[in-house]
Amino acid sequence: MRFFPRTLTSRLVVTAVALVAVVGILVGTSATVAMRSYLTGQLDGKVSDALHRGNGPQFQAGGGPGSVSIRQPPGTLIVIKPANSLSAAGGILGEEVNTATQLPAATVRRLLNKASDAKAQSAEVSGKTFRIESTTDPNGNVFVLGLPTDDIDHTLGNMIAWFALLTLLGVFAAGGAGTWLVRRQLKPLHDVAETAREVSAQNLSTGETTIHTRVAEGLTDTDTEVGQVGAALNTLLEHVDSALAARHRSEQQVRQFVADASHELRTPLSTIHGYAELSRRTPDDPGALATALNKVETEAGRMSALVEDLLLLARLDSGRPLVREDVDLTRLLLEAVADARVLAPDHHWRFDLPDEPVTATGDADRLHQVVTNLLNNARNHTPAGTTVTVRVQATPAGGVRIDVHDDGPGLPEDIAAAAFERFTRGDSSRTRASGGAGLGLSLVSAIAAAHGGTAGVVSRPGDTTFTVELP
Repeated sequence: MRFFPRTLTSRLVVTAVALVAVVGILVGTSATVAMRSYLTGQLDGKVSDALHRGNGPQFQAGGGPGSVSIRQPPGTLIVIKPANSLSAAGGILGEEVNTATQLPAATVRRLLNKASDAKAQSAEVSGKTFRIESTTDPNGNVFVLGLPTDDIDHTLGNMIAWFALLTLLGVFAAGGAGTWLVRRQLKPLHDVAETAREVSAQNLSTGETTIHTRVAEGLTDTDTEVGQVGAALNTLLEHVDSALAARHRSEQQVRQFVADASHELRTPLSTIHGYAELSRRTPDDPGALATALNKVETEAGRMSALVEDLLLLARLDSGRPLVREDVDLTRLLLEAVADARVLAPDHHWRFDLPDEPVTATGDADRLHQVVTNLLNNARNHTPAGTTVTVRVQATPAGGVRIDVHDDGPGLPEDIAAAAFERFTRGDSSRTRASGGAGLGLSLVSAIAAAHGGTAGVVSRPGDTTFTVELP
């Protein structure tokens, strides 16, 4: 890492040089590939022509009446398999008439197999590369003919050498010119950085927090990139004072969020770890293994539910569009309350619904989650015997309002003010008996906002109403 460029100047120069090198390599590579394809195509054409028009030294396979011969230029690879013979012969024609370097039988068989599909192929023979192609004459004799790729390799080698030289020259030129230009252009940026260093030397944690240092006016011209940085830094400094006032509250929220999320995940993870250790120690006890696996599955489901809630919140925060369809809210409330009656038969569940069905446009699954979370909140945080009333009605503005009212003990003022914040729970002890992870109401608020609506709560002892308004 000592040789890795650390300054912006060095990185910009290295980036420019790298781009020149990459462009040179890409151009050279593409040109080489295109030239290889072109030259190979020409060579394949020569091979195809040579199969039908022979001239030059003769190569013969077989003997007597069954012999087969073909004439080709010196250096040509030839394999012949006569129709009336099980054997084949092959060789590379020499410069002298009727001379050839005979190929081993294994090489001949390999070439016959490789060229059996009658398409041009590349083959290595005696340390040289040939482009080979096969054909069968009307008498059933099989011919495999190949021409060496030496000329192609030589041409491409020269091309690569020239491209490498030109790329290297371009790299040196880009390095020299880039260094001079970047240093000249970044001089104003160093002045802006000096202002930032002056500010960083001030103690902003305690005492006087007013920042008087600003970037010089000549370095805040928004028509230039450096001026935009200077203007942005001045704007930032002007907002720092107000941001410092809210810093402590923000830090506390972050700490609480991390603590809450860590706790919610740590508890099931600890349980899973413990039961996994129990399973390892009692491998021969089916009952203990079944109990451990059931507990692991339960805790994994709890973690999955938490992660799904966090993922849904992240998706809603990112502005992902929801499904838009007509939703019968009356039917949705009836189904949700029916489920709540099964889960909490010791509560009194009531309806206050209009005679006609109330509908809204939105995501049915997400709206069902809103109602379910509100009912679960009433079920988990009110004692047995509490009456929970669910109502839905159209608003004068043409929207829809859903209310979940209970006559329970209500919410403390500090809890009511932060009811829809994430990981807000009525009991800070973090015990499971006090409810879930504290994401239910935050999901209600996020889903309502994604529909263009709002969520709110009004609470006092004996009278608590959670309200969701949708357009």
